[in-house]
Amino acid sequence: MMKRAFATGVLAGTVFLTALPGLSAAQETSSTTDAYRITPLAENLDHPWNLTFMPDGSMLIVQLPGVIRVLKDGALSEPLPGVPDVYFESQGGLFEVLPDPDYSDNGYVYLSYAHGTPDENGTRVARARFDGKAFSDLEVIFDAAPTKDTPVHYGGVMTFLPDSTLLIAVGDGFDYREQAQRLDNDLGKIVRINRDGSIPEDNPFVDEEGARPEIWSYGHRNQQGLIYDETSGRVYEHEHGPQGGDEINIIEPGKNFGWPVITWGIDYSGARISPFTEYEGMEQPLLSWTPSIAPCGFTLYRGSVFPQWEGDLFVGALAAQQVRRVDMEDGKVVGQEELFSELGQRIRDVATGPDGYLYLVTDGEDGAVLRVEPAG
Repeated sequence: MMKRAFATGVLAGTVFLTALPGLSAAQETSSTTDAYRITPLAENLDHPWNLTFMPDGSMLIVQLPGVIRVLKDGALSEPLPGVPDVYFESQGGLFEVLPDPDYSDNGYVYLSYAHGTPDENGTRVARARFDGKAFSDLEVIFDAAPTKDTPVHYGGVMTFLPDSTLLIAVGDGFDYREQAQRLDNDLGKIVRINRDGSIPEDNPFVDEEGARPEIWSYGHRNQQGLIYDETSGRVYEHEHGPQGGDEINIIEPGKNFGWPVITWGIDYSGARISPFTEYEGMEQPLLSWTPSIAPCGFTLYRGSVFPQWEGDLFVGALAAQQVRRVDMEDGKVVGQEELFSELGQRIRDVATGPDGYLYLVTDGEDGAVLRVEPAG
């Protein structure tokens, strides 16, 4: 466990931070927000990927190699038993754990992960009971079809809708990007299922011949953020573009979000992917970043601790090594701000805690969980 916190102070609008071992912080960085303090909560985490808050006040830290640990009252548990076997390779592994809307009554959580072999692998979601110490009664409720032979672009983020149906993002598998426009497979899609894995009768393509009935939206690349906002009723999603063209989208059922027919990005070879940045019948993003920031982790801030951030979107950035605050008013982007770049870290996840603080997860073999608090 980390024993020290970052020391902060304010002088003429400048925030000063003292670096902790393993976290390369600048001595000073300009800040356009009120001063904040960053408190480390856990360190030496092997590829932490997701942070989940549980009703008892604990946090579940999901690590890509297939490990989940509990952080509660300053103590970090050993890896919990009962986690499913995962396909851990490149971007493949254990992605997220999400408590059931009725967790306090039924004890269910949902786990998304890569499953399979190098030649046949894909995104899987399982449901399990969790008693705070171990997972049991594991039941697979969704397997993306078809399987693929690439260890990348899984998606794997999830969120619940008010009717307790579950949205699951499935990436395009990288080498299979054209499949994102076809409705006979799950690649490059957001799917919607019931909690037991069955298909809701009001999904948009249930009655379309040749379409997979679980599909809710399509034309996606590699989704790494998915939020349902209770206040506005909107579903926000973000996804990686190639070189440029990272996007935030407002997701609606049945809509086509264009990949790879429309994009602001170019291929890693430098080749043009498409001549189109818009096309009839395809949705435009709420916000697009070129060059790429590599978005990862997503939260919409609702809380009283940072009133100046109320209703804003926060996106972790791997390549840009920052958190991007997207200033929102009435569902529209009115500005952006770069935060926490003084850490010098790839940000894998960003989350709003029930206490109103902002939480960050740094990426890599020596990742950490950090809490952002007002300096005062």
